[in-house]
Amino acid sequence: MSIDLSKLLTERRNSNSADIDTLSTEAMLAVINHEDQQVPHAITPYLPQIAQVVDRVAAAIQAGGRLIYIGAGTSGRLGILDASECPPTFGTRPEQVVGLIAGGHKAILSAVENVEDNKAQGAADLQAIRFSERDVLVGLAASGRTPYVIGAMEYAKACNAFVAIVSCNPHGEMAQLADVAITPVVGPEVVTGSTRLKAGTAQKLVLNMISTGAMIRVGKVYSNLMVDVEATNAKLIERQVSIVMEATECSRDTAQQALAACDRHCKTAIVMVLANLSADEARTLLADNHGYIRQALNHA
Repeated sequence: MSIDLSKLLTERRNSNSADIDTLSTEAMLAVINHEDQQVPHAITPYLPQIAQVVDRVAAAIQAGGRLIYIGAGTSGRLGILDASECPPTFGTRPEQVVGLIAGGHKAILSAVENVEDNKAQGAADLQAIRFSERDVLVGLAASGRTPYVIGAMEYAKACNAFVAIVSCNPHGEMAQLADVAITPVVGPEVVTGSTRLKAGTAQKLVLNMISTGAMIRVGKVYSNLMVDVEATNAKLIERQVSIVMEATECSRDTAQQALAACDRHCKTAIVMVLANLSADEARTLLADNHGYIRQALNHA
């Protein structure tokens, strides 16, 4: 199957960097930096579409579903990166946000030839994780045409699941298949076709919004504090103490005592301090209010 690269926005040449190989190192970096500054502005018009995806992901998680990212190459790795950060940051179970990449685990660290062209494998990888209509699929591909991702999207649509994409080519086949298409136009890359650059940055920024926004919506952030953070190392143990102190304006000793009493669960410790409750009382109040701290405090 031949591909007309000239029709893909991400494959065009950038006139601003045509002489980049002749520039001093600092001037070269100035060109790259200037091009990178275009990325956030390209995303701004798509905030309504990103909001739709955030709300669908939040609803899916609350109903026992999952957020599944799927992509190839850089796009797939970005999905895996975002998914892998959710458990330590937001206390999600590992299976709630999942990243799939063409070529499997090996492709995370090194390129695997031809796997992105295997449309059937995209569907097979969703079948392997028992993808269902309760889940949300977000397809990732700078080009908007990756067969592996398209195969997964078609399978997800056949399951009656919600399907979104993050791409930098608004006229690609993936955009036509998606329920919501997030397709910021970042323009040609500094190095022609190297979509790990601006296109990769755009995808990373959008994925940050999707996962962070969804976690805020399901109550895993109180004010701007990550109140479901898991204490898996010394830094995060200290962060828990700081979070409880910031949320309640209590002393360090009070924060440490509350955390010790509730098995280091930040939300419970915060409700204990603010509502003057025991650990068991705070746990029950939080459970009755679906884990939302503000709601729990209103009913204390």
